[in-house]
Amino acid sequence: MDFGEMMVVLRKLALEAGDRIMEIYDADDFDLRSKSDDSPVTAADEAADALISAGLRSAFPDAALVTEEQSATHDLKVSTFFIVDPLDGTKEFVQRRGDFTVNIAWVEDGVPVRGVVYAPAKGRLFWTRADGQTVEETGPFDKDRIGACTEISVSTPDQSALLVVASKSHRDQATDDYIGKYAVADMRSAGSSLKFCLVATGEADLYPRLGRTMEWDTAAGHAVLSGAGGHVVRFDDHQPLTYGKPIFENPFFIAYAPGVTLHQG
Repeated sequence: MDFGEMMVVLRKLALEAGDRIMEIYDADDFDLRSKSDDSPVTAADEAADALISAGLRSAFPDAALVTEEQSATHDLKVSTFFIVDPLDGTKEFVQRRGDFTVNIAWVEDGVPVRGVVYAPAKGRLFWTRADGQTVEETGPFDKDRIGACTEISVSTPDQSALLVVASKSHRDQATDDYIGKYAVADMRSAGSSLKFCLVATGEADLYPRLGRTMEWDTAAGHAVLSGAGGHVVRFDDHQPLTYGKPIFENPFFIAYAPGVTLHQG
C-alpha cells in the first residue's frame, strides 16, 4: 500500500464528508432516528458514509472496508482493512455542540497505522503523513492541496499535575473513580475522537474510557495519537489495543502520553 497516495485520498474524503455534514448541520432542521441498538443516526451520518465508502472502494478496490453505517461489514473477519466512522459524536452533532468528527483509518495486522480525524465545526484537521508522523493542518482547507502543517507530539507529563480529558456524553462514576487515582491539575470534557487528538497535541496527558466503544470510534484517533508518540492500551492488562476483534468491539481502554505512569483499575 502506497501511504503517500493513501493519505491524499483519505484527507480529501474527510474534507468532502465534512462539507456534506456541515450542510446538514447548518440547516434549520434535520431528521434524527434510532438504529437497532438505539444509537442515534442522522442524514449527515448516512451522507458522509456514502461519500467516504464510494471514494475508498473506487481508490482501493481490493481493500476490505468496515464502516459503522453498513452493518453487513460488521461480520467481516479481517486484520488489515479500512475502518470508518463517518460522523463520530452524533449526540454532539444533534445538540449542536460542535465536538463531532469524521474518522477514516487504515489498520494493518491489527494495528491502526494511518488515519485522519477531521472536526469540521471546530476547523481542526489531524492526519498521519506517509512516514507515520502526525500533523495538524491549519485551515482554510483546500481539498486538492495540502496547506500549512505542524508536526504534533504528546506532552512530557508532570505526574503531580496531569491534564485529563474524558467523554462529554459518557462520563460515569467508574471513570471518575479511576481518574481519582491520579494527581490531576486540570480536567476537561470533549466529545468524539477529539479526545485522542487532545492527547496527541499535548493538550491532555490521559484519556481513560470505561465504557463500550467500537473500533470505528477509536481507530483513526488511535492512529493519530500513535503518530504523535502516544499509546492506547487495554484497561484490564495494559496491553496494546488491537483491531479486527469479533464484531469490532473494544474493551475499556486508556489513551495516554508515555510519560504517564498508569494505575491499575
